[in-house]
Amino acid sequence: MGESTTQKILSYISKNGQVSGRELVEYLNTIGSRAVRKQLRNLLDKGLVRKSGRPPKVYYSLTDSKIFDEPVDIDKKILRIVEERYLFISPSGEAKYGWEGFKLWCKKTNQDPVKTASEYVATLKKYDKFRRGDLINGMEKMAHTFDEVFLDKLFYLDFYSIERFGKTKLGQMLLYAKQSQNRVLINKIVEDIRYKILKIVREYKVDVVLYIPPTVKREVQFMKELEKGLHLPLKTLIVAKVKTEIAVPQKTLAKLEDRIENAKRTIVVEDTGLYKNVLLIDDAVGSGSSLNETARQIRRKGICSGKIIGLAITGSFKGFDVISEV
Repeated sequence: MGESTTQKILSYISKNGQVSGRELVEYLNTIGSRAVRKQLRNLLDKGLVRKSGRPPKVYYSLTDSKIFDEPVDIDKKILRIVEERYLFISPSGEAKYGWEGFKLWCKKTNQDPVKTASEYVATLKKYDKFRRGDLINGMEKMAHTFDEVFLDKLFYLDFYSIERFGKTKLGQMLLYAKQSQNRVLINKIVEDIRYKILKIVREYKVDVVLYIPPTVKREVQFMKELEKGLHLPLKTLIVAKVKTEIAVPQKTLAKLEDRIENAKRTIVVEDTGLYKNVLLIDDAVGSGSSLNETARQIRRKGICSGKIIGLAITGSFKGFDVISEV
């Protein structure tokens, strides 16, 4: 009895490393491209092969099937949390969500996935004590950081990273969405966070929104794509980022005073309207200098008669560690 089509495909990929669909069609020659694509979809669903690249250049390679086939005895509650909150992005750029991604990371770092999953959930709980519902309150951190705070509220949707396990799911998505200018990831972020932002808009009766402008010029600007994707039912405040001889992103500045100076000299709120409650949205917040300086300008110009609410997709844990000690 000869090899099945599935076995032939797996053997060919095993021998050649990475192969394209066209190569497989030419190699098999007895079945058409549609049948080959169907076979590949089945192999992808079973976790036996992985796909990389984008049309028209897509390649297939073998996975370590043991990762997917090994039965594990894990608490269902822990499994559910890992499924909801974990994301692994491989060095080759594959995004694996939930338990599948967690097992891959554990294999890569030589750790037992069941034991490590319990430790991961315990670590999340340490950080979640700062969370109320969907939001992390950053105002106490601001009070410890600045002599004068111009925001009335500051919320994070998640921390950027946590101890031992590195970047959070949202932190990973944000990093690679910006670095690779990946619209698919940006849309995924929008899908995950839009309802949370709408809740803030309703609760605080927000009537205008301002998106903190980026420093680094990119062909696909994350904040612009975010604004389009969120499509909030609000007027957008006019704000400008002053161009300097050398663009210096906030994250490259270690000292707080340098971050404050950077924000003061590069962010200009140009709007002259009068509004009640303002929502400021930033992608990632370290010290909070950009949000606080933008709020200061809004107050100084008399643009806002009510509250100014700051919102970061992700924020640094630095500062919260001091609060927890206090």
